[in-house]
Amino acid sequence: MVKITASKTHSIGFQVILVFELTQHMRDERLMRSLIELLQCGKIYRSRNTFVFHVTKLSDVNEKIIPFFKKYPIIGVKALDFADWCKVAELMKEKKHLTAEGLQEIKQIKAGMNTGRKN
Repeated sequence: MVKITASKTHSIGFQVILVFELTQHMRDERLMRSLIELLQCGKIYRSRNTFVFHVTKLSDVNEKIIPFFKKYPIIGVKALDFADWCKVAELMKEKKHLTAEGLQEIKQIKAGMNTGRKN
């Protein structure tokens, strides 16, 4: 997901955070914990009857998560969301999220992801 939150510490008044999450039933705790070992990043937390693997560090996103899923591609409609998510990661790598124009571009990409995607 792409999170955009108000921020008093950022000059444009907003902070962009890329979040990579996988959620599985609590019976798959070992699988979820093994993701940390495999990808060498992220955290696991429990939410009700699930475990969530969570990565927000931009360098981990760019150096570990994106290369992994480029090597082992996502299939289905989520592949489109992943491609958009990667576009946002590239904009952030180029520091465009720190400009009003870049923030607007990210907002447009975000609006077209998941349920906002037009067929």
